[in-house]
Amino acid sequence: MKIVSWNCNGALRNKTNQLDELNADVLIIQECENPKFSTKKYREWAKDYLWIGDNKNRGIGIFSKKDISIKELDWNGNFKIKGLNSKSNLISWNTSDLKLFLPFSINSKFTILAVWTKGKQGEQFNYIGQVWKYLQIHHKELYRKKTFIIGDFNSNQKWDKEKRIDSWWNHASVIKELSNLGLQSLYHFKTKELQGLETKATYFHHKNKESPHHIDYVFFSKDMLYYLNLEILKYNDWINLSDHIPLVVTIKEKDRNEKK
Repeated sequence: MKIVSWNCNGALRNKTNQLDELNADVLIIQECENPKFSTKKYREWAKDYLWIGDNKNRGIGIFSKKDISIKELDWNGNFKIKGLNSKSNLISWNTSDLKLFLPFSINSKFTILAVWTKGKQGEQFNYIGQVWKYLQIHHKELYRKKTFIIGDFNSNQKWDKEKRIDSWWNHASVIKELSNLGLQSLYHFKTKELQGLETKATYFHHKNKESPHHIDYVFFSKDMLYYLNLEILKYNDWINLSDHIPLVVTIKEKDRNEKK
């Protein structure tokens, strides 16, 4: 099975031909428009799809081949930091407050949490802070086998100090919490590189090749350790379409000990 994750930088309706060439079983697309309010051609391409977003032009879309079943999971809950009397919305939150997360299953076999973190300048708990908040609510749902978190996190450990983010919910802290849930980064597992020291970028600011960053990730449960491959596609092939480069995850169906 092949899963592709890509922040398409909008207007996915004009970029579907390039995606079709990847022959993916499941597409996890960030920053795409809702097919329901778009062109007939795009709706026909999307078929049965999942979508969530703040407005019809910017959201997360999940698209699959017709023989692949995708189903949205009903994950809702709330969390409050105990021991504080404040009524501030910074210390209590609901799943619906957090942007953007779309949990779904593939063939009732794999659990996927699609991510596109959002934030505003000066806002508390933006970007990676949204992931931290989500984990506080849904650690039980994520602490299971055949589970993935995939998407655009808009974060890298190299920015922890630069942005002076409180250490209890910065990038490094989120990585530690994910590890406690049995989830680790596929890229870092394969390359043995450290967080914040990645040599391959997934995002180029203003499409500038001289401004590379690694902010898109695939986290996986450790039971999938020997069944996964990851490819970050080439800058020259995709930069005209988006400032992000697609990530391609291949799940090997055969047992790793099988000789065939």
